[in-house]
Amino acid sequence: MCTKHIEMVEVSPRDGLQNEKAQIATADKLALISRAIDAGARRIEVASFVNPRAVPQMADAEAVCAGLPHRDDVTYIGLVMNLRGADRAIATGRIDQLGAVAVASDGLGVANQGQTSEESVQVSKDIIASGIAAGKSAQVTIAAAFGCPYDGEVPEERVVAMARSLSEAGPVEIGLADTIGVANPAHVARLVTAVGAAIAPIPVRVHFHNTRGTGLANVWAAVEAGASAVDASIGGLGGCPFAPGAAGNVATEDVVYMLKRAGIGTGLDLIALIETNHWLAGVMDRKLPAMVAQAPLFPKVA
Repeated sequence: MCTKHIEMVEVSPRDGLQNEKAQIATADKLALISRAIDAGARRIEVASFVNPRAVPQMADAEAVCAGLPHRDDVTYIGLVMNLRGADRAIATGRIDQLGAVAVASDGLGVANQGQTSEESVQVSKDIIASGIAAGKSAQVTIAAAFGCPYDGEVPEERVVAMARSLSEAGPVEIGLADTIGVANPAHVARLVTAVGAAIAPIPVRVHFHNTRGTGLANVWAAVEAGASAVDASIGGLGGCPFAPGAAGNVATEDVVYMLKRAGIGTGLDLIALIETNHWLAGVMDRKLPAMVAQAPLFPKVA
């Protein structure tokens, strides 16, 4: 019996694939999205609307959107870094929610999107306003919330102040991203608690990379501290082209297994996720990092 529910945001079509050097066919991206929906995913980050020279894997963002299944019960998210990207996402007519990114450090902010941290906050506010004006919802993620590959430690009070400022624009949620996988559970618990108190009643979403093997522990700490949504990527794929050393996202199937065993519902079908992992491994032509799909099923009927 599940006594609590956590919303899962499937990010494999965007964050999972964006750092892959081999171009993934649009048809395979759409098949991944369809499989995620069949497994129960109801919020999916389908593409990012960025300069294709910077992120070649996302050059087919409009083509992916054109092929999305028509589902009233699924929220398709488009990641955008500026108003030009927001305009592109809105113009597809298929993106339901804009995802903006504010960066907690100048080093990554300039490398990732050519903006200082302060500039990224204002641009994110403008993106949220643009989405709302177009009849879309919008959310924002604070990248490098737990540490920066260029600037090192990020003060917790800085992240809380950013979240408070971003909340003024009316996002549906604010995410905290461990972009390079340096967070630890104690840090996560403190920051999720502090940000949650600062932006209430706006919910907190979390986004963890498993670079140093702490991803699942950090998810658990975040859930215990009150986060209501978790980003994850089928197979544990992922990485950031502008964040050296950033390894894959926490794997959707690993997070779902952990939460389900703890009595926390996600609405996702673990067996379908494992089957999708095996299919995706064939597309990528390699074994994927996720652990649950490599282990015997337990219990026998998931």
